Parts: sequence; C-alpha cells; structure tokens
Amino acid sequence: MHAVPGGPWRGWFHAGIVAAVWVIGARAPAWAHLGCDQSAAAAIPQRAPHALTGSQFARQVEHVSGTARDAAIDAELLSGNLPQFLRRLVPVTLRDADSAGTEVVVCVLPDYLAVGSNRDFVFVPMGLRAALTVADRFGFTLPTPKLVDAIYAAAATRLAPIPLPAGDQMRSTAYFVRHNDLISQEREQLGAVLGDLTAGDKKDLVLTSRLWRFPGRVAIYGWHIAERRPIQPLSTFHGARYADYSHGVRLVSGTVYVNGLRTRMAEALAQPAIARLLTSEGPLTDVTGHLSALMDRLN
Repeated sequence: MHAVPGGPWRGWFHAGIVAAVWVIGARAPAWAHLGCDQSAAAAIPQRAPHALTGSQFARQVEHVSGTARDAAIDAELLSGNLPQFLRRLVPVTLRDADSAGTEVVVCVLPDYLAVGSNRDFVFVPMGLRAALTVADRFGFTLPTPKLVDAIYAAAATRLAPIPLPAGDQMRSTAYFVRHNDLISQEREQLGAVLGDLTAGDKKDLVLTSRLWRFPGRVAIYGWHIAERRPIQPLSTFHGARYADYSHGVRLVSGTVYVNGLRTRMAEALAQPAIARLLTSEGPLTDVTGHLSALMDRLN
C-alpha cells in the first residue's frame, strides 16, 4: 500500500509536418504568474472524515475486478475520497516555434488518480468508461499523447517505470497494490514530494481520435524512461473495459490558456494553430460530441 510518512471532455503518429514544441520552465511568458485557475480542483467534493483509506479500499475490492471494481472506484472518487495532494492544478507551458510565438498553458493534476488520504492512498487503474465518467463529473478531460510527453518533460519528479511480470494477474487488485508499494518505495528513496508534478510511474489513458474511429477500445500511451522515450507507444489493442496495474488516469483541466486568454480545451483542439501544440493528429473537431457518443456506446 502507498503509505507516505508525514505527509470535460477533451495524438500521436505524425500526420504531416509537426512544429517543434518546447516545455517552458524558467523562461515563462510575462503572463505566466496568472497560473492555473484552481476552481475545478476546488470543486471536487471534500474527503469525508471517515472515508476509507487506500489500504481499506484495497481490501474491500481484493476479490473484485473489471466493471465491478470500476464501479467501486468511481463511487469513492466521486464522493471525494482522493488525497489532498491531488487537489491542485499544476501548469505545463508549451510554445510552438513555428506559430508566431503562441504559448499554451495546460493545467494538470500532479499525479494519477488515487483513493485514500495523503498518508495512505492507492493509485487506481480504471477502464475507459469509468475514467471518462470521473473526468466529466469533475470538469476535466484526459491528456493527449503529446501532452503526456510534455508533462513528463516538465515533471519535477521523474520516477523510473517498474514493470511487473506479465500474465493474467496483471489485472488483479493484488497486482496493482503491489505496484503501488513499489512506487511508494521509489518515491521515498528519491525524497520526492507529494504534490510535485510527477511522471514515469504509470502509463496514461489518453485522448485520441482513435477512440471514435475504433469504438470499444481504450487508448494507452507513455510510461517514459526518458524524454521522447515511452515504453508504451500509442495503442488501442485492448478493449475499453481493460485495465491493468500499469495504467493510470491523470486528469487535465477543461480550460487552457492561449497567450494568457482562457479557452476551452475542446475549442483549442479544433483550431489548427493551437492544436498542433496539443496533439500530433492535427485538429480534433467536435471532441465533445465524439466522446458523448462514445460514452453512449460504452453504457
């Protein structure tokens, strides 16, 4: 178990010329002091005083899997049972060198969704429907593969991926608890701080047009070992209900800032000059409609 001492609807193989993208660290734009609007994170229900810890939840779902476990995870997250360190949005800033200096700030949760408290939490892999349900209810979305790359490049804490032996057990609760413990140990060895932007610990469920081109599938990408070196290329091999220990769900705010101006993520993804910073697929139009139709099919 991950015990730590002290402590809205919205890409990947190149489809033409892709502009160079830089993640901005110290060289932030003049308006970057605006940071991220924290209202979406603040709107997540508060954790109840006697909510289950991560360890307790893991025991509760020890012999549960698939959609039944997803339902239990959704119930905990939607009730507000997630750690305090996940209730803050962190800015990731991108610049397109070929689009007149356009800069986009995307606001993301610092790590993957987990159930429990800061002292005792467990990361929770989910099928696509469960992940999209939580994202939609909280007013967030999933990252694109390009954003997963940018998050890794900007991360203050980069954890080394910890693959476990493959097999049917990969989807079991025991396996994701074991992986959770290994991540906890690595974090402690590094002296990593909860709430810092963290990457490398999980593969991401991602947003891609493949989801509506091949409905019934989940899209997975990431688990970086270095910048531009993910273990997992973009894949829609698994069905939408599939989830194993290596999967994580990182939420991204439905609001982005384009040269300091608030813009809906769905609108930004539809505009060619902006979308090229966010996805390698070209503009993604009517993302809201596509995901709504997808959810109808997954129900």
